[in-house]
Amino acid sequence: VSIVAVAAFFFQNDVLPKAQVKMWTLLFSMRQKSPELDIPEGAFYDQIDGYNIYIREKNKENGHLYDMKIYDVSKGGGSANIIVADSGKLSFSEDKMNLFLRLWSGESFEDLKSNSGMRGNFLYRRETFSSKEIIIPFDANFNRMDDETMRNQYIGKNLKELNHTIDSVKVRIDSLGDEFTHSLRSEPLCGLPQRRVVYKDGERTEEGILQVEMPQPIDMDSVFASSTPLQKRNFVENAKNKATRIKQNMEFRAYTIEDIGETMRRHQIELMKKFTLSFACLIFFFIGAPLGAIIRKGGLGMPIVVSVLLFIIYYIIDNSGYKLARDGHWAVWEGIWLSSEVLLPLGIFLTYKAINDSAVFNPDAYRNFFRRIVGVQQVRNIVMKEVIMDDVVVADAKAMIADLRTDIEAFINAHQKRQSYLKYWTRGYSRAEIDNIITKMESVVEYLENSRSQLVINKVMDYPCLRRLLFYYPVSNAKAGIAIAAIFPIGLIGYFIGIKCQNGLKRDMKTSLKVCDELISILEKDIQDK
Repeated sequence: VSIVAVAAFFFQNDVLPKAQVKMWTLLFSMRQKSPELDIPEGAFYDQIDGYNIYIREKNKENGHLYDMKIYDVSKGGGSANIIVADSGKLSFSEDKMNLFLRLWSGESFEDLKSNSGMRGNFLYRRETFSSKEIIIPFDANFNRMDDETMRNQYIGKNLKELNHTIDSVKVRIDSLGDEFTHSLRSEPLCGLPQRRVVYKDGERTEEGILQVEMPQPIDMDSVFASSTPLQKRNFVENAKNKATRIKQNMEFRAYTIEDIGETMRRHQIELMKKFTLSFACLIFFFIGAPLGAIIRKGGLGMPIVVSVLLFIIYYIIDNSGYKLARDGHWAVWEGIWLSSEVLLPLGIFLTYKAINDSAVFNPDAYRNFFRRIVGVQQVRNIVMKEVIMDDVVVADAKAMIADLRTDIEAFINAHQKRQSYLKYWTRGYSRAEIDNIITKMESVVEYLENSRSQLVINKVMDYPCLRRLLFYYPVSNAKAGIAIAAIFPIGLIGYFIGIKCQNGLKRDMKTSLKVCDELISILEKDIQDK
């Protein structure tokens, strides 16, 4: 298994990247179907160069797309065109070289900052349309892609290349964060430019921060109230437009950061998966080998059932952890190593049980455990022996029964009343007293099993099987009992269940007391008959 684990690592690192490059290159080259069928719902689609498209819902029958957001970065990241539309439809041109995008009921926002020659002025263009048509260059004819295209993706990189890319992406994220922060802090407020340029003899000589000195803060409410209705309307409209522009700009920048962050997470996931497969081989060895020793039944039935169940559990946990890490909800290492973290303790447990020859899959052990919890009543079944080595001495039997009867009677007299809520959780019934009665009763039963009288054997079977239920004595520490009693309604529910179990115990004690009297009577009658 160790050799398999090491071989799995080198396979993941050297062979699998090349195989995935070949597979994904062919898969992307074969995509000739309509793009609207390939665009996912509720996620951004970035397979069209220079465009990121988001749709909330799509109609597969007529090809209509609803609640669309389109980020056009074909001119570069510095000049973004954001289009929001109520619905739209994608189709190919006849020559299969362009995409024809028709939009309905929407708005577009274009940042013209890069086209503006004036510093300190941020221009943008806003357009409201009922119908809009866009042509996007897109070659849909079948041309096999170059392997190098997919070779640069995370699926085609080995351990060294993944580490190098992760470091580069981290540096890029930090630089973009600093750039966006500086851009946001330098945004002019209230129309006041923050920088000025000084020209002398037609040449630029100085650039500095414009300092505006005011004796006291401006009361914006009073300025707005003293304006004319037309000015107020212009103020509100300008503020709304500026807020909309800033919001759209920040959304685009946030998406840019998120897109780069997803790229880094993909590389980190691929890096860790090269180790998790090898580690999973070792974990399944420490699960499978002990199972072979613990499951003693012949054939393939039970081992296959257990193996399939464990693999299904592993697959579900591994897939869930992968999605949580991929979407950024969890740290990458937490999601990718989740399945190993869950199954490793199971492997250690099964290995320990196999070494100590424990019957983990013994149904009787679990059956007895649940009997202690839920209190399932057992019935005695005693068969008269054909060969008896030690005959029953009536005097000794009567003495043992009388001793048992004394303890049972003392228990019944001590617990005639129902315990109060607080007394139940702090004291309960005496565990030592119940254990003593059960031990003496089993001794009587074991001794009388050697009787040659069928009547005695039948009467011994009337002894109830007393149980050591946890509800007889819920806690051994009074402070812990007070803590549980204070938790409502859990404490109240436990109290009612415990009282019901205690009443059942008292009924069994009374039945045992009656059986003791009848046994003594039968033994005395046998002596008289003899």
